[in-house]
Amino acid sequence: MTDYLILLAPSSNRVYSGSADTLVAAELEVMCGGLPGEPPTIEPVTVAGVGYLQLSLPELGAETTAALSRLSALFAVFERVGDQLRPIEVSKPDLFDDDLVSIPKYQGKTNEQFTRLLLNVTLASLQRPQEAPLSILDPLCGRGTTLSTGLIFGHDVAGVEGDLKAVEAYAAFLRTYLRRKRLKHSAEMSPVRRDGKSLGRRLDVEVTPPRTSPSASGPGRPLSLTVFSGDTRQSLALYGKRRFDAVVTDAPYGVVHGSHTDVRGVSGKRDRSPAGLLRDAVGVWAQQLKKGGALGLSWNTYGLSREDLTAIAEKAGLQACADGPYLRFGHRVDSSIYRDLFVAVKV
Repeated sequence: MTDYLILLAPSSNRVYSGSADTLVAAELEVMCGGLPGEPPTIEPVTVAGVGYLQLSLPELGAETTAALSRLSALFAVFERVGDQLRPIEVSKPDLFDDDLVSIPKYQGKTNEQFTRLLLNVTLASLQRPQEAPLSILDPLCGRGTTLSTGLIFGHDVAGVEGDLKAVEAYAAFLRTYLRRKRLKHSAEMSPVRRDGKSLGRRLDVEVTPPRTSPSASGPGRPLSLTVFSGDTRQSLALYGKRRFDAVVTDAPYGVVHGSHTDVRGVSGKRDRSPAGLLRDAVGVWAQQLKKGGALGLSWNTYGLSREDLTAIAEKAGLQACADGPYLRFGHRVDSSIYRDLFVAVKV
């Protein structure tokens, strides 16, 4: 058995950094869960006053190395040889620079490391072929952190966002970013009309990554990004027959950006809990999944229990991942938000 020490990248969010070792350990356990052989042992350790995640397994094979390369908070990996640490080369497979997600700054933005973790855990839970490019939907996409991370992973992405100004801000950022990076692309905003009525706006982007992998010299295949402005509960109507490998979203926490609902007598009012929105929307999102596809979402447990969320998902025909590392993602964001991660698969 060989020990490998993972040095985690620091986070700009101090509270998140305090939980990162536990979260990343659970993330890696999920990502390695489908690999052949015995599951590795993962635990936090301290060496010379520095914290690491210790990964213990017979050998560091290609599949485990690939999982490490996608890890949300990877900074460096070392093999422990006696009292010495030998660096292990692990290259991230990202197709775009990380400033695609780190440049935008705005209130309510989800931590970039957590967004990557949420995507990793959801995609690792798919029960269908995982060859890129996958198709990913964020039905509450805001200003696009999840969508941009999906592009970095090399996938086609789509979103729905109720705030038209957020869609316009994301479109403006992408146009500026892609021009500055001199990437081959097209980006258009167009009105959406049906039966003579305006349904909002649609953003369509096609971009060719600068590389197929960090070591490749040539550009990759074009990736697509689509965002509709509109109600997430109309996501199925907006995208029609299009189906997705994964639905990944950060649900409203009911604090800064509460969920807006217009059902059951609360028209136009801010709902302090995401429960009403999720009860209406999860069934819609489930219909947009391909068979074997996965729903992954983060939510504030102070507004909705895991048991209630599981019941909502099962009613929509999804099977919850409810054991082992899937139950170790809960962490405090602030005094009014205790965030957790939920994954369910369309069987």
